[in-house]
Amino acid sequence: MRPFYWLARGLLAVFYRVCSRYEVVGAENLPPGGPLILAMNHIHMLDAPAVMVAMPWQVSLFAARKWASRPLGVLLRAAGAWFINRGEVDRRALRKALGVLRRGGVFGIAPEGTRSPTRQLQAARGGVAYLAYLSGAPILPVAVTGVEHVFPSLLRLRRARVRVAVGRPFKLPPLDHKPRSEELLELADDVMLRLAELLPPEYRGVYGGGTRLLERTPAPQG
Repeated sequence: MRPFYWLARGLLAVFYRVCSRYEVVGAENLPPGGPLILAMNHIHMLDAPAVMVAMPWQVSLFAARKWASRPLGVLLRAAGAWFINRGEVDRRALRKALGVLRRGGVFGIAPEGTRSPTRQLQAARGGVAYLAYLSGAPILPVAVTGVEHVFPSLLRLRRARVRVAVGRPFKLPPLDHKPRSEELLELADDVMLRLAELLPPEYRGVYGGGTRLLERTPAPQG
C-alpha cells in the first residue's frame, strides 16, 4: 500500500464534507475486500476521488495523463493512480490492473473508457468484461451523481449534493473459451445496466431502456 494513500484520501474526504453534502448509499453492499473490480460512471474529474473516499480499502485506478501535473493529480498520484493517455490502455496497463487483482486488491475502472460530456451513460467498451474474464474477480457497481455541481455551487456559496451509490457485487458468467469482441461488449452492457439501476433516470443515457445495446456509437474522447 502506498504510504500516502490514506493521507490523500483523508484530504479528499475533508474537501467533500466541507464543500458538498456528501453521502454514501448502499454501504452495506461493500465486501470485506478484494480481489474486486470497481465499475463506476465517469462524468467529472471529481467522481473518482468521491468514490475513493467512500471505499474502506485502497482503490487503484487509471487517470488521464492531463491530470498528472495539476493539483488533483498530486492527490491522485499519492493515492496510487497510474496516468495513461486516453484510448491507449495497452498490455502493460492491463498487466498492472491484473497484478492488483491477483494480489487481492481493488481496481477501479470506468467501463465507458472516457468521461461522459453529457453526464449520461455512454456505450461501454469491452475492457471491464475482459478484465473480469482474465481475473475471475467479482464486480462492484458504484454510481456517482452531483459532482458536476460542486464548483458551480461553491461560486454561489452553496453546497451541492454528492451521492455515491453502491450496488451489490456480482460475477459475470464464466466462459470456457476466449471471448469474442461482441461477447465482451454484451457482458460490458450487463455491467452498465447494473450501474444504470443505481442512477436517476436523467443519468442513465443509452442504458435507460434497461436492455443491452443493439447499435453502438463510439464515445467521444473526454
